[in-house]
Amino acid sequence: MIRVLVVDDEPLARQGVRLRLERETGVAIVGEAGDGPAAVEAIRAHAPDLVFLDVQMPGLDGFQVLEQVAGEQLPMIVFVTAHEAHAVHAFDVHAIDYLLKPVTDSRFAEAMRRARAELARDAGAPERDRIAALLATLDGERAGFAVATPAYPPRFTVRERDRIVLVRADAIEAVRAAGNYVELVTAGRRHLLRDTLADMERRLDPARFARIHRSTIVHVDRVREIRPDPHGDCDVVMESGDVHRMSRAYRGRLLPEDA
Repeated sequence: MIRVLVVDDEPLARQGVRLRLERETGVAIVGEAGDGPAAVEAIRAHAPDLVFLDVQMPGLDGFQVLEQVAGEQLPMIVFVTAHEAHAVHAFDVHAIDYLLKPVTDSRFAEAMRRARAELARDAGAPERDRIAALLATLDGERAGFAVATPAYPPRFTVRERDRIVLVRADAIEAVRAAGNYVELVTAGRRHLLRDTLADMERRLDPARFARIHRSTIVHVDRVREIRPDPHGDCDVVMESGDVHRMSRAYRGRLLPEDA
């Protein structure tokens, strides 16, 4: 039995999806939601296998709904949108299914066939990877589905056991080298990402992040104070209270030459 959640801010659109689902065998509709916040609550409450998710909704759009629950067990997603086909290139690129409004019976049946096949072979992890990759490429201009690879990624995808966590770049306080990984330090949490510090330095906005040591990058807006020592090195104190060592070679990244 496939447990399905229907999310759309248009009652008639929800009804259309519901009526088509009622013709399908082995399907149980576990709930509906008419806006983004309600969708987040419903996904957490019902843990559906499959969600038909409208893209444009009040409160939170479809992408923001997924960002809210991305650190949890993501269901299979079929996006529903009124945009023309040329504007949903991102879905095609990441092999994520979608329905264009007005939805036809044949296209709906095809979406269900694909969802059944994915669920039957337990393809949840690849699906979550594709969704995470889609969210990581969106540049924020969601109203027109403008999709691009931004100069500096707005978020990073981190695999933690059986889930994928999305870490926003602006939430990162520091990045530290950790062997074959880097450690993304956020408020009260640390996430391991398989990458090098040199690559992370290139991927982070230099107007907001500065390398202060061969093993450390910090978010400059989250620096609370700098404590120089007599040898030219410094302790960099962050808003969280964490202290990172700044070596003399990188001192100019945070301090003016005469400081």
